[in-house]
Amino acid sequence: LDVCTVRIISYGGGVQSTAMVIMAATRHAQFEAACGGPVDAAVMSNVGDDSEHPETIEYVKNVIQPWAATLNFPVLVIQKTTKDGSIESLYSKQMGQDKRAIIPVRFENGAPGFRECTGDFKIKVISKWLRNNGMSKDNPAVVAIGISTDEFQRIGKPKPRPNESLVYPLIDLVMSRADCQQVPLAHGLPVPGKSACFFCPFKRPQDWAEMKRDYPHLFDKSVALERRINENR
Repeated sequence: LDVCTVRIISYGGGVQSTAMVIMAATRHAQFEAACGGPVDAAVMSNVGDDSEHPETIEYVKNVIQPWAATLNFPVLVIQKTTKDGSIESLYSKQMGQDKRAIIPVRFENGAPGFRECTGDFKIKVISKWLRNNGMSKDNPAVVAIGISTDEFQRIGKPKPRPNESLVYPLIDLVMSRADCQQVPLAHGLPVPGKSACFFCPFKRPQDWAEMKRDYPHLFDKSVALERRINENR
């Protein structure tokens, strides 16, 4: 990548960021204007094949990466590594001996715990990748964030890292989640599901019931994770 003009999409494999990948790959003029120029790549920080929902992993590997490759647009998947270079997943970290619950659990009194998973396994990982590719405070990358108009309150949360300059092209294009769903359909691609770790506590009771019905092994792993967090505490 040209370290002087790096523009990337922070890709999560969901509806909004997939719409951005498609617009970037097809050189959508208004999208490029909202990003300040052509986008070089989409970068996904995979929190772990044992942590991301299997449908998200399948969509990225079998749908969007091959499609984008036909247009010579890179969709890169990176992961968090430890000091010894080994890959660390969010699920394995929470199933370990660490007493900290970094996913957004609630405690016995109903109070929410600290949510550190996005910061540790996505934001910091992409920031490190940018640093390794020459991005710095004096030479920041433009990072496109997939926040749509119906998520306006999320803008600016969290704050950008020193080697990033955040842009919100879907806001500039006045695109909602429903609008984003039409983008893959217009290019003959299926609409991705909601991207999130399968065990993310931000689920409705209906979502858990559907998981128990459709993905019983993931439901059982979620129960095991909850027990482990309680044991560690």
